[in-house]
Amino acid sequence: MTPEQIYAEKRMTAAEAADRIESGWRLAMGMALAEPPAILAAIAARAAADEIDEVKLYYFHSTPHAAETVLRYELMDRIRPHCLFLGPVERALLARGEAEGRRTIAFVAGAFSQAPRLMSEPRPVDAFVTTVSPMDRHGYFSLGTNNDYGSALIGSARQVIVEVNRHMPRVRGGMVHVSQVSGIVEHDQPLLQNPSRAPAPEDEAIGRIVAGLVDDGSCLQMGIGAVPDAVCAALAQHRDLGVHSELLAPGLARLIQSGAVTNTQKTTDPGLSIFTFALGDKALYDFIDDNAGVESRPVTWVNDPAVIARNDKVVSVNATLQIDLSGACNSEHLAGRQYSAAGGQLDFVRGAYASRGGRSIIACHSTAVDGTVSRITPRLDGPVTTPRNDTHIIVTEYGHADLKGLSSYERAKALIGLAHPKFRDDLTAAAKAKGVL
Repeated sequence: MTPEQIYAEKRMTAAEAADRIESGWRLAMGMALAEPPAILAAIAARAAADEIDEVKLYYFHSTPHAAETVLRYELMDRIRPHCLFLGPVERALLARGEAEGRRTIAFVAGAFSQAPRLMSEPRPVDAFVTTVSPMDRHGYFSLGTNNDYGSALIGSARQVIVEVNRHMPRVRGGMVHVSQVSGIVEHDQPLLQNPSRAPAPEDEAIGRIVAGLVDDGSCLQMGIGAVPDAVCAALAQHRDLGVHSELLAPGLARLIQSGAVTNTQKTTDPGLSIFTFALGDKALYDFIDDNAGVESRPVTWVNDPAVIARNDKVVSVNATLQIDLSGACNSEHLAGRQYSAAGGQLDFVRGAYASRGGRSIIACHSTAVDGTVSRITPRLDGPVTTPRNDTHIIVTEYGHADLKGLSSYERAKALIGLAHPKFRDDLTAAAKAKGVL
């Protein structure tokens, strides 16, 4: 059979795709822009009609598409979300459930690089649903913005149902042949956008400090948000930079377009900017569409510290919520609650430091809650995301500190120097009370 004949045979409506989902199944959905709106709406309709029950839904990072369908509060008794990364949708569901004494989101702790294994053990998921780009003449869809765990689940899930969306960019590296899928649903819908916000003065200060720590020829990993965007803006005059990043966001795309990124100094994939998922604005989606200089790879490869370390001078820039006086970082817990998740932070912290000439940088504003709370604190309020043994360079708007090789005394003193001045006396007193100073 030709690819076109296979396609026609597997084509179905969203309702027909949802009819394949059975009660008690382990169901996984593509994350972020890979969430398939039409399929999720049809699955939610079946749950609302009491046609399916006890479906375990596995995913990483949801969007309003899921919030309006399978993650509706009233469906929590029939669809059991097993989330590996909390966002605004999950935080709202958890808060409402707690107020009403009801269980909603089941949080699954783990690194982003472990997501395919966490979803596939002790047995593979029964079905995986995701969004892809239109099929080419050779029978291949592209996973587009989201290679991440999708490529692994396509190879292991009992059923794979794709939603073909002409707005999904065609990205090299994450290809799926029509013979690998169980069902095909056609649904065109513009991709959600997450535009950059204007940088605050603190973001710009941090951006300049981090840029001063980056040598020409370095290989970059950047997160999302105003701080990474400010770092990328400050790097525009650098030369021969490379990209091997979990996320491709607008700031990093603009840096590539500026000419500062050539990828010529990379050991892995020279000449190519590598990522595992992309999220941003339409300009970003247009940039990665059929771009020969950009490729996606599975998260198990992109976030593997051993793979990261193959490149020289890797610079990893990540954010955190709290840093204690020993250098340990809490990047996922806030106000006594799980706020997000570990993501790929520790993978890149370790991979960057293991790189020859590499630097792992964790950056944050010195304060939170309109300047009323210090992010540098005597003790963490939540779990340790990056252990003190792994922390390398810390940056706030007040400067940077390389913690490697420093004694506990030297670490506390250096970190207090990065805190907002109005908190330094209290931090000093706390350090003395703990016997650190």
